[in-house]
Amino acid sequence: METKPVITCLKTLLIVYSFVFWITGAILLAVGVWGKLMLGPYISLIADNSTNAPYVLIGTGTVIIVFGLFGCFATCRGSPWMLKLYAMFLSLVFLAELVAGISGFVFRHEIKGTFRRTYTDAVLNYNAEDEASRAVDNLQHRLRCCGVYNYTSWFASVYYPSNGIPASCCFNSSDCNPEDLRNTTLAPSKVYHQGCFELVTSFMETNMAIIAGVTFGIAFSQLIGMLLACCLSRIITANQYEMV
Repeated sequence: METKPVITCLKTLLIVYSFVFWITGAILLAVGVWGKLMLGPYISLIADNSTNAPYVLIGTGTVIIVFGLFGCFATCRGSPWMLKLYAMFLSLVFLAELVAGISGFVFRHEIKGTFRRTYTDAVLNYNAEDEASRAVDNLQHRLRCCGVYNYTSWFASVYYPSNGIPASCCFNSSDCNPEDLRNTTLAPSKVYHQGCFELVTSFMETNMAIIAGVTFGIAFSQLIGMLLACCLSRIITANQYEMV
């Protein structure tokens, strides 16, 4: 088999792969920006302190975009050392994604514990004004839940004695007033009974296998790029082939 057609085929496959890799970086960058702008309050409910997760996604996406373009350039140029550098970067991405996926699966119970602790603190210190309180309202309204385990979680809140259960717990906002929400007899008939912690954690447990599968699938896809880059570099080096 002639060498040139093999090199052309490998170059085509690696360029297509690099383009897909570049798109992955663009998606991570977009998710990071979206997470920072739209999910900031929600993220604060699942972390003890301010998290840098959106910035990590933005940084990772930017680096992947740069190296995706570098991979295309190295492939077109036919430079063995550039292809080896590209393969090395893909191996680092593979290891990072593998560690992130395993860590997320192993420490999922700690994530649940952190969410329970931070969400409980947000409920107990709720004031309807700060960022954490607005995040609690949005979560209860969107998921149609109330409190940590149920509506009784609000009885210990500093907000309850003077204002009652927050209106975001009501399933019918037009039939919900502060007097009723302070009444322990009437309030249960006007608010959601299911707690938010159970809804969020059950969603995590149900979808953990899917999330882990997607993470490992993306990670092992880096092996394809590594294999293509190494093979192309080796063939070009062995045959002294250069793209002008």
